[in-house]
Amino acid sequence: MEEMNELTAEERARILQHELEAVYGSSSYKIGRAVTWLPRHAKKALAYLAHNGPAISAKYLYTYAKYHKIANKEYAYWACLQKKDYPEALKKWFLEMNYTHQPLDLEHPKTFSEKTQWLKLYGHLDEQRDLVDKYKVRDWIREKVGEEYLIPLLGVWDRFDEIDFDKLPDRFVLKTNHGAGWNYIVQDKSKLDKADAKAKFDLWTKLNFTYYQGGLELQYEHIQPKIIAEQFIENDGGDLYDYKLCCFDGEPKVIIYIMNRYVDADERIICFDTDWNVLPFNLFTPLEQPDDIPRPKNLEKMVEVARTLSQGIPFVRVDLYALNDGTIKFGEMTFTTYSGIAPWHPESANDFMGSLIHLPGVDDAPAEGNA
Repeated sequence: MEEMNELTAEERARILQHELEAVYGSSSYKIGRAVTWLPRHAKKALAYLAHNGPAISAKYLYTYAKYHKIANKEYAYWACLQKKDYPEALKKWFLEMNYTHQPLDLEHPKTFSEKTQWLKLYGHLDEQRDLVDKYKVRDWIREKVGEEYLIPLLGVWDRFDEIDFDKLPDRFVLKTNHGAGWNYIVQDKSKLDKADAKAKFDLWTKLNFTYYQGGLELQYEHIQPKIIAEQFIENDGGDLYDYKLCCFDGEPKVIIYIMNRYVDADERIICFDTDWNVLPFNLFTPLEQPDDIPRPKNLEKMVEVARTLSQGIPFVRVDLYALNDGTIKFGEMTFTTYSGIAPWHPESANDFMGSLIHLPGVDDAPAEGNA
């Protein structure tokens, strides 16, 4: 015992680690785990079967076996979730995932986070699938505001192996059409790691973004996966300035501006109003007072484009890029910004942003006691 006390903390930790590895690697431990596996899981499995029935339970087993190694352990849960269970499932997910860990009030949603969850369930966002499909939305943009706002399309394919890289320029962007963040930026085709790109796109095109992400972003659920290539666009120094215009009932009111995404510097996020005044709150990062971000020359035009694209929608985020040559390019339409769980600084901004969203039938209802 005295010898153990004389050891350093690092040495004691190493000895303990070896002892634990010996225990967990022993035959008796593995046999014990195997013997107790069935009773440990039988109760949960029987409860699932009783609630969902044999057909859904069989679907769950099939989906879990197919995807748990390439997706995550929750993929089969979301893929097999029944509509009747959406509210409770969303409440559980929200409690675990939102940064305040506050329970979700679907009956009287107030904050931006809560109203985003309400829109997931009752905002008919599944009907907006063509507007979040990064390939199909191009036709809608062309019709609403014109071809000149589209980033030139270089190709579209169902599978990575169909891509003829010899026909692509030296710089381009590959992305999937059926989710968010599944992008691959190629700034020098001669240095492209095709094996790495293929592994990523083969995986992404197998997955349903709704199930993979969790949280019931149902607008992505029924999009047919494709791979698209777009022209590489940039601003100064290889960066790409991203203007995310938050629109409420067709009126842009808040711009989430992002820079330093594609350069070797810390990403910066600043919130502005549509007159380019810095707002007293921020998303993800603490509030800063920048003095080095000039007002975009085509700001009014960006606001006009976002206003046109957001008509008739309680809330949508219209992402635009303003290039150095004065042109504006469309990025995407987003109905559930960061799935409604991103942190606001200060937290009161969550209430302010929520107050801008008008939910039909909810915000119109008389307050309790005043009916």
